[in-house]
Parts: sequence; C-alpha cells; structure tokens
Amino acid sequence: MSNVPQIYKRIGALQKRYLKAKLGKESLLQVLYESEVSEQVYNSNAIENSTLTLEETDKILRQINLDRFISERELFEAKNLARVVEYLEKKASREELTIDGILLLHKMLMSNIRDEIAGRFRSLTEWVRVGSHIAADPNDVLRLLQEALITYHASGQEHIMKRLARFHLTFENIHPFVDGNGRIGRVLNNCLLIRAGHVPINIKFIDRSIYYDAFASFDAKGDTTIMESIVGQALCSSYHKRLAYLEGKTIVTLSQHAKDAGLSHSNLLNKAKRQTIEAFWEKGVWKIGVERFDRG
Repeated sequence: MSNVPQIYKRIGALQKRYLKAKLGKESLLQVLYESEVSEQVYNSNAIENSTLTLEETDKILRQINLDRFISERELFEAKNLARVVEYLEKKASREELTIDGILLLHKMLMSNIRDEIAGRFRSLTEWVRVGSHIAADPNDVLRLLQEALITYHASGQEHIMKRLARFHLTFENIHPFVDGNGRIGRVLNNCLLIRAGHVPINIKFIDRSIYYDAFASFDAKGDTTIMESIVGQALCSSYHKRLAYLEGKTIVTLSQHAKDAGLSHSNLLNKAKRQTIEAFWEKGVWKIGVERFDRG
C-alpha cells in the first residue's frame, strides 16, 4: 500500500490546483460528473456480486435494451443506485449528513427491490453477518450509528482520509440495514467528501480484495490504515482526472504514453496504482493527461 502521510500531502496540493483550475468551467465539471455515474454504479454493484458489466450498466442508465436477460433486481440495483448518486450530487454540499438522510438514501436504493426493508434499520431479530463477522445487535444499531456520526463531525482536526476511513469502516462494521449496506456506505463516502470540499471517489471493483482486507484489519485490531490508503488513492485519481481535463491536457492511455515516451509500461502501471504519477482510472483503463506538445 502507498505511504499514507505522503498521500495526505498530495491531496492537499491537488485540491488547491483543482480549486484554481475549475474556475469558470462549471459546464465541463458537470459533464465529467455525469460521465462518471455509470462507473460508480457499475463498480459499487460489482463489489456486491452484480453480474452487469460497465457497458451494460451504461446502457441501462441510458435506457438502451441489453443483448441478454438480466434479473429485475439487477435492473433496479443499477437504476436506483444511479438515482442515489445523482441525488447526492445536488444535495451533499448543502446538507449535513444525518440519520434521516441515511434512511432516505436507503429507501431510494431499495425501492422495488425489497420494499419491506427499504428506509429502515434492522430491528428485533434481524441479525446479519458478513463472512465471519456478525454485525451489531439490531437494538444497538441506531445508537452506534449516531455515535459514528458524532465522532466524524467532532474530529474535524484530523485529515479527511482518516475521518472518512474510520466512518466507512465503522458503518460497515455496524451493518445497520438488512441489505444494501455496502452500496450505501460507499455513496456516504462521496456525500462526506463533497461536503468537505473534495471531489467524489470511485472504489474500483478490481480493488475488491484489498478493500475487504481493510475491513478484516479493522475488525481484528481497529486499524484504518488500509482503508485510508484506498480512499486516498481513489481521491488522488479523481483529482488527476479532473485536472487533466480542466487544464486542457491530451488524454491518452497509460500504455500509449509509455510507448510515446519510451518508458516501461509495467513501471508506469505500478506508479499509477500507487498514485505517484498523475494517472487516473476511466472506463476500465488507466489513462494520463499529457501536455499537448509532449506527443509531438
């Protein structure tokens, strides 16, 4: 994993560049945001074992018929999560995250999927487990979630990565809902990031293994380091993408950049994963923005 303190420093510098670069470019930012919805939906659903591909997810959101049969659940999982993502884009910067807000998002997510549990926490005998982890007692869910929110809001002196990682891990450890916890937890990440003046992130499906390792580490010893690294790398990638477009760079695949610059693709790929170069993940491919004259 990447060096967390170094990621802290990079995020601060990237945020300053972004705030300067975005001035007067609201329409481009909106287009960038809209182009990411299907990616966010695909990755978050894929982490929860959805069979939809990125292309299929994009077609569903654009109301294009697929070439194969999919279940009604998968159809609504895509549509509902997109609705939640789009709702947060409009509301997150203006409204503090609350218990009622979390319940509303869950109701939107689970509508037409499991209406009997939509918009409410687990209760009575509704125990759940994730792997070997048994989630919190249903009777303690509300209290524990309130405490998690209080801890998040009261720790403003800490770096956003630390605060966000702790909240996300705690939320998933509590597992407040019968279903939909992972998807809601990941959209809450973006709600809190946007609220804090940052850009949304996309936790990639291909990183699912290390993502699960972060939960195991937290469950075993309360460690947030792995999740901090995941969040930090995702945030750097999101900034790198926006800056590449906002600063008018030429967008090329990392493999093409390696060829053009006479560099090792495997070395660049390793740096991209660690976010020590300004590469970003877009539509399932590593890309990078280069100055226009760099390609001759």
